[in-house]
Amino acid sequence: MPTPGLDTYTPPWRAPEHDDLADLARDFFTREVLPHTERLLAQGHPDRDHYRRAGELGLLGLSVPEEYGGGGGGFTHEAVLLHEQTHVGESTLGLAVHSGIVTGYLVAYGSAEQKRRWLPGLCRGELVGAIAMTEPDGGSDLQAMRTRAVRDGDDYLVTGAKTFISNGRLADLVILAAKTDPTQGAAGISLLVCEVGADPGGFRRGRLLSKIGMHGNDTAELFFDGLRVPAENLLGDAEGLGFGQMMRQLPQERLVIGIGAVAAMQRAVELTTAYVKERTAFGKPLIGHQNTRMVLAECVTRTRVSRVFLDDCIGRHDRGELDVATAAMAKAWLTEGQCEIVDRCLQLFGGYGYTTEYPIARMYADARVQKIYGGTNEIMKELIARAL
Repeated sequence: MPTPGLDTYTPPWRAPEHDDLADLARDFFTREVLPHTERLLAQGHPDRDHYRRAGELGLLGLSVPEEYGGGGGGFTHEAVLLHEQTHVGESTLGLAVHSGIVTGYLVAYGSAEQKRRWLPGLCRGELVGAIAMTEPDGGSDLQAMRTRAVRDGDDYLVTGAKTFISNGRLADLVILAAKTDPTQGAAGISLLVCEVGADPGGFRRGRLLSKIGMHGNDTAELFFDGLRVPAENLLGDAEGLGFGQMMRQLPQERLVIGIGAVAAMQRAVELTTAYVKERTAFGKPLIGHQNTRMVLAECVTRTRVSRVFLDDCIGRHDRGELDVATAAMAKAWLTEGQCEIVDRCLQLFGGYGYTTEYPIARMYADARVQKIYGGTNEIMKELIARAL
């Protein structure tokens, strides 16, 4: 769906193959997932069958090499998929984590054997992936994590707790950040791939967290009480590499969040423009009132500027040139813009904007978390300031 009056902009990185992918993704979300939205919101998590169907269509692991069952593309292909998901209003499937983050860690740091073991299943949607960093007492301070992984023969024994884990309820594979050397700070953190599909001993899924938004998105607590993880599941050639691995991957995670932010801005402007053309007040359509036109003009301009900035970041990342500070700028500025624009658009709906009968209300509740996960926006500003 084009942004009203501004359907002339094409991202510099976009090619015809991206358009074909967008059509396929849009059709999948619209025809096969959105009709189940109310049920998915009520149950608090997506259907596993939707992951499998996405895998059948080739929509998972778009940037994973073909030899491991992926699409053989790049991050630009992941960007198209995630944009279309948010743009059509689908918010249950955790594809940003599953394909945008988990597969990226395995491609970047997994051994050839690890890639053969796990990537094909993730790309087919037979396995659901999650990444577990945040702890109940830790938040954005990853160096202070308390989860321990102690070597015991050919295994690690894992003890600790993680929270706010996207895809936590359905996850078969969890990339876990844990301290393998508690005497060290960042240098004591390692990443382990935990195979938890069968809920093995020493592992327990906690409650699905009740949130003010993203009601159909699987967010859970995970508990580890002596879970045995084979030592061969360590990501990287040695212990203590986890913090550096996470720092190198976080710019992509923050860019993924920015993609969702811009797609939401665009959708909010489109929905609101259509509404104010139909709704009347004081004898004429809302679009006929100056305040309505001024607000929409500002929102659509902010959306265009955001798209251009985002696409510059996507191009940089695709070329391997996206730095930490720029990724932090994108995450902070784009999510702030998302919250502002959705709020201003909701205001134009009046009382109806506060009812869940209209999508803008759900978008308002969903937007708030964007400024929190992936590193709070306050942390983003600190990262930007350090680069000065």
